[in-house]
Amino acid sequence: MKKKILIVVAHPDDETFGMAGTIAKHISERNKVLAISFTDGVSSRDKGRLTYKSRIASLKKAEKILGFKWVKNLDFEDNQLDKVGLLKLAKEIEKIKKKIKFDIVYTHNYSDLNIDHQLVSRATLTAFRPENKIKNPEIRFFEIPSSTDFASYKIDGSFKPNLFINITKFWKKKIKAVKAYRQELRKKPHSLSLSGITNLAKLRGSQSSKLYSEAFEIVRKIEE
Repeated sequence: MKKKILIVVAHPDDETFGMAGTIAKHISERNKVLAISFTDGVSSRDKGRLTYKSRIASLKKAEKILGFKWVKNLDFEDNQLDKVGLLKLAKEIEKIKKKIKFDIVYTHNYSDLNIDHQLVSRATLTAFRPENKIKNPEIRFFEIPSSTDFASYKIDGSFKPNLFINITKFWKKKIKAVKAYRQELRKKPHSLSLSGITNLAKLRGSQSSKLYSEAFEIVRKIEE
């Protein structure tokens, strides 16, 4: 049975760095995968390094490579979602929720270092709070190199994966999608370098007896 899947991210690129292999796997299974991003992803950076125009080009390229569809790319200022407010973020998600009944919703891990990730995670949980007599989707958190791993568990908890998805067959596609956001990549041994991304996938793979895996935390699953 085909599934309807929503990915809720703070920045266009989070979907790729966090779960490109899983997206490709869902698409191969003929599931419908939609995504929404909230910020321009560039306005907090040094001028000249990245532009919103280049980010739009990158997100469209990643969309084409992986086969999912962006339903909305909002342009709130990068790393300033705390000025927007939780209610406004949640309402944007609810607009999509009212149109489509999703089976699975992916979003950021709440304990990430990045403030935008934290707020989008909270807004997603708010928008999809359990309700009677409607379809409640399974909610999964994913990890982001240089955000999830740079956080401190003493402040906001930690990412504790309990779901590992084998992406070995889709590894080359993930790397191709990651390169669509080439300007975001760092030099090794940074965790946001190609080698860092590869090492993380191999670590999650070894934890699940696979070559390459992506890890998730199932936050809520309601069975009727």
